[in-house]
Amino acid sequence: MIAPLPSTGESTMVQFIRELEPSSRPRERLLEYGPAVLSDGELIAVLMRTGRRGRGAVVEANSLLVAAGGLPELARWGPSELLGIPGIGPAKAATLLASLELGHRIARARLRESEVLGDPAVVGDYLVRRLQVERREIFGFLTVDSRHRLIRSHEHSLGTRSQAPVDPADLFRRALSDGAAGVVVFHNHPSGQLEPSRDDLELTRRLVQAGEMIGVAVWDHVIVGCGQWLSLRRSRPGLFASQTVVSG
Repeated sequence: MIAPLPSTGESTMVQFIRELEPSSRPRERLLEYGPAVLSDGELIAVLMRTGRRGRGAVVEANSLLVAAGGLPELARWGPSELLGIPGIGPAKAATLLASLELGHRIARARLRESEVLGDPAVVGDYLVRRLQVERREIFGFLTVDSRHRLIRSHEHSLGTRSQAPVDPADLFRRALSDGAAGVVVFHNHPSGQLEPSRDDLELTRRLVQAGEMIGVAVWDHVIVGCGQWLSLRRSRPGLFASQTVVSG
């Protein structure tokens, strides 16, 4: 059930975009100083453009964030959730959804242009954008060539809110079909908890060993949760200690 937008009272009238000084208006500030200076609510207000009677766009945008439970949760919403909010019609909902999708596509483009192992933050950023909308646990992997460039992204299995089944044989079969030199495996924790479980660590160990036997290296295992990511190669290097990473 969608929570109603909280009432903000008469004092919010001063926040109407049309009543603000030009230097204080989100759109004008964005153009003069860049988008980084705007808050999440102000950026959403720029997309929404207008509020509704008695409530300006900034107030509406901040109330939307409160109703959703924050920006990461808002990114999980689809058309039905957005259209259930008073004051958000098809045009505003479509604009918000399109902006989120553009962010996902930019992250994918950055990933394709990057050396996966050279900048694990790029992988983490891409996976956060991709998986933050998921309420079920997803296990997948990225296949990479000998120069650590992305070949393909695979969503290997879909699970429940707490676990996703993994078939190592199918994973490596797909990797070999891609002609991959290595893989970066990943999964999300819908609970938001980043700490790897014992099963996560054991699975990583098994995949590393299996990959060594067939000549497909497991470069990393990335866990995503609550808008953050964790690289097991960084935090648990011993899991990958027997591997030699070869640069092309």
